Amino acid sequence: MKRRTLIASAAAASAALACPLVAAQARTIRLIVPYAAGGPIDVTARALAERVRDTLGTVVIENRPGAGGNIGADAVAKAAPDGLTIGIAAVATHAINPWLFGRMPYDAARDFAPITQMLRVPNVLVMNAETAQRLKIQTLADLIAYAKTHPAQLNYGSGGNGSAGHLAGEMFKRDAGIFALHIPYNGGNPAQLALLSGQVDFNFDNLATAAPNIRSGKLKALAVTTAQRSPALPEVPAVAETLKGFAIDTWWGLVAPAATPKETLARLNQAFVAALQAPETRTRFAALLAEPVPTTPEQFGAFMKSELAKYEKLVKASGARVD
Repeated sequence: MKRRTLIASAAAASAALACPLVAAQARTIRLIVPYAAGGPIDVTARALAERVRDTLGTVVIENRPGAGGNIGADAVAKAAPDGLTIGIAAVATHAINPWLFGRMPYDAARDFAPITQMLRVPNVLVMNAETAQRLKIQTLADLIAYAKTHPAQLNYGSGGNGSAGHLAGEMFKRDAGIFALHIPYNGGNPAQLALLSGQVDFNFDNLATAAPNIRSGKLKALAVTTAQRSPALPEVPAVAETLKGFAIDTWWGLVAPAATPKETLARLNQAFVAALQAPETRTRFAALLAEPVPTTPEQFGAFMKSELAKYEKLVKASGARVD
């Protein structure tokens, strides 16, 4: 009896060694979302957690909001690099905040290992439809021409200093060679209400947020901010069609602590890329006007590095600062 028990134990141990993936699947993976539950980043993270259950096992979402995403990102950076704690890296946490905040609890360039980019959502330059009609602005070129012939007469709103809408506006002003006064609001919803009521002339809004008012005719979409047109609004041109090289959007992806082994990152990448490429996933995310962007770890790492450099210039030029 003892001999049979020893043989069975040895066989089980050999099987676990021969198949580390099975052993890893027996342990729960924690996916830290640095924002509150219910938002688009949280919703998409939960959807992917469901899709990878068969390959990675249970993935539990842990929401750690606060400090513009810095609290959750820091929790990922300081976690054990064993593949059992991963997290969301977003444009705010890994490209904007390092230049916006006077003190950062983590180093965005060195404290994380990329897994894959997940999604991107275009921002869109929108005007109040009545304002656009009154000013005879039908295209992005019309807006630029109006700003040049009516200096210091336009303004734009955003969800706050250093927000994505603010920085997109500053990039637009720089590239178009125009001036428009920035009016910060306490969040994206108040900024959109200000636009709808005619308090501001234009905004750079998240496409998912602006789409209902675009479709109802209350807002006029002049251009999307991605390098190419968005499949969600194919009739709306990209800013880059008028201002060459213009590209700025909302993105997020998956990262692990910096010292996570490469083979672990490869296993995670394979599972999440397959989930992002699944037709069911693409259909689900299309409802959020979000485009899946599966990449290799190397591609996502290079992308985050380029975004960090891009936003350094934008944030410093904007003068936005959080101390």
